[in-house]
Amino acid sequence: MAARTAQSDKKTKFQTAASGDLAGASFAGEAGVHAWARDFLLFALFFAGLMLLHAPLLRLPYFWDEAGYYIPAARDLYLTGTLIPTTTISNAHPPLVMAWLALAWRMAGYSPLVTRTAMLALSAFSLLGLFRLARVAANWPVAWATTALVAVYPVYFTQSSLAQVDLAAAGFTFWGLAAYIKDRPWEQVLWFSLAALAKETGILAAAALAGFELVAYSVAPRLRKSHWSEFRWSDFLPPVARRTRWFWLMLPAVPLAGWFLYHRSKTGFLLGNPEFFRYNVAETMDPLRIPLAFGMRLWQVVGYFGLYLLTLVGALAMLRPPQRRRGVEEERPRIALWVQAALLCVLLTYLAFMSAVGGAVLARYMLPVVPLVILLWVSTLWRRMRYWKLIVAAVAIAFVMGLFVNPPYGFSLEDNLAYRDYVVMHAEASRFLAMRCPTARVLTAWPAADELSRPWLGYVSRGFPVVRIENFSAAQIDLAVAARDRFDVALVFSTKYEPEHPLMENWDAWRRVKERFFGYHRDLSPEDVAQRLGGTIVYHKEVNGQWIAVIALEREQNVGQIPASTRSHSQQMAGVGFDHDPNILAGTQLQVIARR
Repeated sequence: MAARTAQSDKKTKFQTAASGDLAGASFAGEAGVHAWARDFLLFALFFAGLMLLHAPLLRLPYFWDEAGYYIPAARDLYLTGTLIPTTTISNAHPPLVMAWLALAWRMAGYSPLVTRTAMLALSAFSLLGLFRLARVAANWPVAWATTALVAVYPVYFTQSSLAQVDLAAAGFTFWGLAAYIKDRPWEQVLWFSLAALAKETGILAAAALAGFELVAYSVAPRLRKSHWSEFRWSDFLPPVARRTRWFWLMLPAVPLAGWFLYHRSKTGFLLGNPEFFRYNVAETMDPLRIPLAFGMRLWQVVGYFGLYLLTLVGALAMLRPPQRRRGVEEERPRIALWVQAALLCVLLTYLAFMSAVGGAVLARYMLPVVPLVILLWVSTLWRRMRYWKLIVAAVAIAFVMGLFVNPPYGFSLEDNLAYRDYVVMHAEASRFLAMRCPTARVLTAWPAADELSRPWLGYVSRGFPVVRIENFSAAQIDLAVAARDRFDVALVFSTKYEPEHPLMENWDAWRRVKERFFGYHRDLSPEDVAQRLGGTIVYHKEVNGQWIAVIALEREQNVGQIPASTRSHSQQMAGVGFDHDPNILAGTQLQVIARR
């Protein structure tokens, strides 16, 4: 019995050290100047790599939710020092990322280049946090492979330079999870607090771990006393010697609660303006919508943009025995079971919450957990596959292809480099309007309405008076026809992504479900819009499946004489979801927006 116990203890110590458990020897010598220097060099490496890869994107004008909320909110803070936006309606998002942008602008000036450089710094810091998490949970090879895959995963890559809050919340979550595994309570409080102040949903990871600790505290004594302990169920619970307790993980809710109370004192609303709450909470709590959204969320964490390849090979690898370490008889160790259980709790919490909340089912909302899935699969490949590096390289190639090749299903343009095509086309169309009809009143939809009326977004040097409709569906165009005297030209563009040969295209039931629960609509073509408005297409461009057009009403002689530009054609494509409801002021009437 003693020999068996000693052998078991030896094996446990080996697995613990290799899997990054607190009791292992892998943390020996981690503290001190050496660790800080190493982390600084890693950060510099990640930042330099991101800057090089994003160089063609750094001067792009602001895109979609950037232009609609985050840049206006950060600019208000930069100009006036107020935490509550004044040039856009407050959505109650915590101000940490906006404050970071305001600081960057204060130091280097207001420009897209400074904005995107500041966001890439946050992305590099997030990759460093993920690297630390993977290293303490697994080992160095897994950490390098995981970080490389996440860096080129299309959703993470594009979000790295966009001025939005989800990636920052994910990065602070990675740092918090690393501190949780290493059993450093105050570090957990710090990082999870920052995650919550980056975006309110950043509190989910801490809440999930608090629940995990509570369950462990309640069931651990029973498992140790019951015969079930023979099946090693206790390995799925945190070690009993850890200092972390559930109440530590609830402390990050305090600064978040303080922000919401401050927001309520300034605006009268606790969780954002009523329309924001309606769009993201009240209308999503539907028992029919939740399981549909759950299926979409599940796809986003296991199959989206090439993730299905990693999931498939990872599942097949589970059928193989573990590889043996060179020169020794021990198997390659897995990530500690209790660490896997903790990460699974965080994943399930995000899946459940994001299925019930959020008007748009955007992939970026899952950024805090998709890298965790990648980490678990990479660790599985390292443990069980001899040529795991080749598999990781193949998955990386699939991710890179996903940046340039659009999938055969609906997706948000911000999830790959399709967003660049959108920005470039809108910038060119805006310059066309500025040169050919600088005094025209423009009919368009959001976000082009903001692009044309707010010069500081980077599209125009002088704002246009804008008449805004919700979209370019037949109903909205008919509404515009009744008010033709209020605008001179129309800027129309693709707003929803529709592949050339979409899946389930002819399934009317699915189309009705999308219309009811996910805001789906069909845009009219530029030719149909021109016909209904009684105008002429004077500018039309298509790039990689997206399109944009300028339509001059027949009475506008100076515009109607402009020859149509050369048109390129590609596959049909349309739009993007959005973080907030941009049409909360439009309603069923046209909204006139003056120059700003």
